[in-house]
Amino acid sequence: MLDLQKLMGQMQGMSEQLQKEAQQLTAKLDHAETLFTEAIANQSHLCQHSELWRDRFLFNCAEPAEPLRQIQAIAPITTPHIVLATDGSQIAPSRHEIAYCYLINIGRVAIYYNSGIYPLLDNVPEVFYKTEDLYKARQWGIQTEQWMTLKRTVAENVTLANLAIATIATYPQSPILAFSDGALVHWELDEIPADARSQLLPDILSAWDNLKAQRIPLAGYISAPRAAEVTNFLRLQICPFEQPDCHTHCSAKPLDAAPCSQIQPLRDGTLWSRLLKVGECSPLWQSQARILKEYGEHQIYFCYLHVGSEIARIEMPAWTALDAEMRSQALRIILAQVQKGYGYPVALAEAHNQAVVTSSDRRRFFAILEQHMVKSGLRNITTSYKESRKRSSIA
Repeated sequence: MLDLQKLMGQMQGMSEQLQKEAQQLTAKLDHAETLFTEAIANQSHLCQHSELWRDRFLFNCAEPAEPLRQIQAIAPITTPHIVLATDGSQIAPSRHEIAYCYLINIGRVAIYYNSGIYPLLDNVPEVFYKTEDLYKARQWGIQTEQWMTLKRTVAENVTLANLAIATIATYPQSPILAFSDGALVHWELDEIPADARSQLLPDILSAWDNLKAQRIPLAGYISAPRAAEVTNFLRLQICPFEQPDCHTHCSAKPLDAAPCSQIQPLRDGTLWSRLLKVGECSPLWQSQARILKEYGEHQIYFCYLHVGSEIARIEMPAWTALDAEMRSQALRIILAQVQKGYGYPVALAEAHNQAVVTSSDRRRFFAILEQHMVKSGLRNITTSYKESRKRSSIA
């Protein structure tokens, strides 16, 4: 049990440090706002530099796909529409349990607004126990727990696409949104070997192909975003070199000593909280994440939307973002979702609730598994001594 009394003395120092950082952040935010105003007039030149020197940057920098001054007011949708969402949870494998396996549970939600149709709220669990499920990723140096998480990401996307295709076949005329909790730029896939990635990414892109073919807009909602792709673009505005070649001019310096680091570590969401009013949307930006080279026609664009409670990052594939009708439909539905959910989209919250695996769910899962193992004739089924002792603690 945590001894809070012993922590009291550390809280004062922590509070003072946070206060100091807040003051520094305000100064950096003022500077960034000035740089943004200057970048509006210099946008074409900055985009040329980004295009020519991107492979020499030491940071990831997005490119504006619209004029920087183009801030749009979004009105929440009020007519009948459909929102679809998925989210995932899991039971991680443990060598201390009666069997080494893992479970992925995908929550599904379909809400039919202003239609009188009862919503779909369910989940789709799947248990993985075969050797290829548990140990295949070891050949690429990937642990089973990490592989399980990556498989869950794939399952969320595939399940969402399947749900959307089935829904649009039944209700072809209703405005619809396929809604994902989190990023559509799967940065984590860039960290694994190409052979492993080839086992995962094609399934996601195939699911998106189906959504595109049916003109179903897709959006990812990122709450409390920590990305700095927009503020990194502003670093080009303060680069003192005629050619912004980071590898040549700054690679030998610490990251916080570079001339363009004056506004770091300012996050995009913090900057847009200064620039946007409630209900307003930033210009569209195209992400330049390295993993997107493998996305084909599904290049990812993003914008920042002031939903009232926060600045949310909205990611969309090119076929949603660059289609004015689909993009507007997606943003209007998202804003309505946040208002209905008192600060967070209803469909995403319900998908999470459907997906979550509680501790009692875990106990029942292994109890049922034990029963089936006994029926199959297995003997000496037990947890490790460590797990047994933890469950019967005298504390």
